[in-house]
Amino acid sequence: MVLPTSDEGLSAAQAAQRLQDDGPNVLPGEQRRGLRAIVRETLQEPMFMLLLAAGALYLVLGDLQEGMILFGLVLVVLALTLYQEGKTEHALAALRDMTSPRARVLRDGQPQRIAGVDVVCGDILLLAEGDRIAADAMLLDGSDVQVDESLLTGESLPVLKLAATDSDDIAQSSLFSGTLLVGGHGRALVTATGARSEIGRIGAALETLVNERSPLKLQTARLVRVLALIALGASLFMVLAYGGLRGDWLGALLAGIALAMALLPQEFTVVLTVLPALGAWRLSKQNVLTRRIAAIETLGATSVLCADKTGTLTENRMTVTQLYVPVNAPAGSESLAVDYDGTAQLPEAFHTLVEYSILASMADPFDPMEKAFHRLGQHFLKDTEHLHRDWTLLQEYGLTPQLRAMSHVWQALESEGQGHVVAAKGAPEAIIDLCHLDAAAQAPISAAVDAMAAKGLRVLGVAQARFVGDQWPAGEHDFEFEFVGLLGLADPLRAEIREAVAECRSAGIRVVMITGDYPATAHAIALQAQLDVSQPDQLLTGDELARLSDAELCQRMKRVSVCARIAPQQKLRIVQALKAKGEIVAMTGDGVNDAPALKAAHVGVAMGGRGTDVAREAASIVLLDDNFASIVRAVRLGRRIFDNLRKSMSYILAVHVPIAGMALMPVLLGWPTVLFPLHIAFLELVIDPACSMVFENEPSESDVMQRPPRDAQAPLFAGMTLALALLQGLGVLAVVLGAYAWSSSWLTEPAARAFAFSTLVAGDVALILSNRTGSATLWASLRVPNRTLWAVIGITLGLLGLTLYLPWLTKLFFFAPLSGPDLLAALGLGLLSVLWFEAIKLTQRCRKDAKSLD
Repeated sequence: MVLPTSDEGLSAAQAAQRLQDDGPNVLPGEQRRGLRAIVRETLQEPMFMLLLAAGALYLVLGDLQEGMILFGLVLVVLALTLYQEGKTEHALAALRDMTSPRARVLRDGQPQRIAGVDVVCGDILLLAEGDRIAADAMLLDGSDVQVDESLLTGESLPVLKLAATDSDDIAQSSLFSGTLLVGGHGRALVTATGARSEIGRIGAALETLVNERSPLKLQTARLVRVLALIALGASLFMVLAYGGLRGDWLGALLAGIALAMALLPQEFTVVLTVLPALGAWRLSKQNVLTRRIAAIETLGATSVLCADKTGTLTENRMTVTQLYVPVNAPAGSESLAVDYDGTAQLPEAFHTLVEYSILASMADPFDPMEKAFHRLGQHFLKDTEHLHRDWTLLQEYGLTPQLRAMSHVWQALESEGQGHVVAAKGAPEAIIDLCHLDAAAQAPISAAVDAMAAKGLRVLGVAQARFVGDQWPAGEHDFEFEFVGLLGLADPLRAEIREAVAECRSAGIRVVMITGDYPATAHAIALQAQLDVSQPDQLLTGDELARLSDAELCQRMKRVSVCARIAPQQKLRIVQALKAKGEIVAMTGDGVNDAPALKAAHVGVAMGGRGTDVAREAASIVLLDDNFASIVRAVRLGRRIFDNLRKSMSYILAVHVPIAGMALMPVLLGWPTVLFPLHIAFLELVIDPACSMVFENEPSESDVMQRPPRDAQAPLFAGMTLALALLQGLGVLAVVLGAYAWSSSWLTEPAARAFAFSTLVAGDVALILSNRTGSATLWASLRVPNRTLWAVIGITLGLLGLTLYLPWLTKLFFFAPLSGPDLLAALGLGLLSVLWFEAIKLTQRCRKDAKSLD
């Protein structure tokens, strides 16, 4: 049912009441993961199952205290996991809220952009090309409105929609939630939201969404499977060896569980969820929304950034600064520099140019250039007959790839002459083409365009015509256009662009500026941004691109820094050419036609301010401020997240080696058991927050933007990284085994176990400190602030102290208290266990410094 609404839309109070009555505009099933689901998933993790099994075994053995302590540790580890998962889910929920579809509505007579969930029945939607329709609606008025309804019908061809006039037009005027406006613009009245919409009744929206696993998760899943098989095999061997050698099969089962707990690196899945999710949340604080978390992996590997000029490199704050009219114009200069402050009046010769630039624009413009024309008219022609608020727009001809111009046909007042007034604006060459000018007439116009473009101005041409009758021509070429003049618009470069481009250069990232502007304009802006355009082959035009084969384009794109006069459809060829040469490409875009290029790029970056919904949905990253410098900040943060993932995973693998070794080696060597499930559960209390929270909070390396992009095909965790992690762990294992053997010569078995365990805990802390940085020394890393690190280390040492000196805990852990010197010796040995690795880092750093000096 269509609800009555005034032309000013709903009031804020009416909208709030209807939102309360009808509920939010969301589909059934769009729910976040709740606490119960997180608890259920967490308890299904192998580590918790092993802890529960060990606790149950202790109860079977009659050791009530040990069993209950293990069950208590299950609760502690569960609480810690819930905290991490809750923090991650909160970050993801915040991202979902920010990236949810937006709608432009009329409220209290003013256009407002609101969240799609807040749209209510009776709202008037203001629709433009590229918008995703937020709710079922009835088209009130519009021009050339075409909708892609394939989501509902499966039909790929767009459907033409007409404004509702009577009951027979219901089908042709109906718009449906979730469909895409691929052409035209208009106003529509919302008739149904949420579950009451057509897509809500069909219930197919969420079934179309498929969560794909990222390459990083696939790599890690393979590694975890291999380690799980090793853990299973080693645990079975442990049970058989322990039981066969000692005849204690229940003890053998406990030892097998302890070894499985030591070998299972379930933290990998934690860090692969926590670090990217919190990284995406950090990016959102810098005006960068991550729609696909997997894109964070690719950001650090980006080697080419393809950026729009307008609004991305520039401020998208257009101002008309120069006007040009032909010399045969009545009394006046052919060129005029516009000064809003210094010029009191605009010479009469330029009035028609400003008048027709406004007539060729939207009455309520969104485009910054059209806003600039209206602002120019309001400033200089406010009290003249050249502004026509009372004229009626009858027909529109939009921009096409074949003709980069648009025209409006107006119904003038009877007193202003016979026929309809036609106004056109567009690229100078398109306007010259529409006016059918000969070479002699074109020459001075082309010279004026070149002169304006050389100043970095964006140049548009304007033409006028008259037309009698109501049978509109099929195309703009059928009007008898006369050339009116040119307008030059300045769009200042963003203040931070030069620094951002320099940072990209130092990071080994090539910046390619893509624009629809005239080549001379693009060249001037590129020089201001300090892009390398010193050679002619570093600038490519759309016409040149069209003549090149795919192979020729691949070769040409090796050196190109600026692409000018590029049509949106040509962006896809640029992306494909760069990818064919092995580049990792990030591409910016904002229009419907940009969507294929955004989807084809490794990282599609959509504009959040001026971008269309289609572009935003095709992209994996959305810039809220449409600023190129934000992309560079995202690359920096992407590299930091990747570095921290690698550090965290190196630490996880390294720390599991000594734990597993101390669970297995004493049995094979005939020594008393050193580690029981309770000890390993204690160590998990250190490992879990260290791998997720400590490393997530690590700041960027000092050289993060001074090194080339990483190889995107190289696995995160293999080769030298994997080997060094294993060697780190083996180094700690050797020291802990030596510490146990040495201490056993003068200490009792419980005291020797406490000595070895203290050495292992200190070695764990040393591994955290050593893995904090890839190149700096451990001592240098101590000066890098990270409050979470010191909190984890403080709590760890405090808990160790309790297990050593709190009698009932000491007994529970099968320890005996250590004297002060013995404890210091154990802690010192643990810290010394990574010194060899620090020597390797120092050697590598010296070699790197020597190479840079050469």
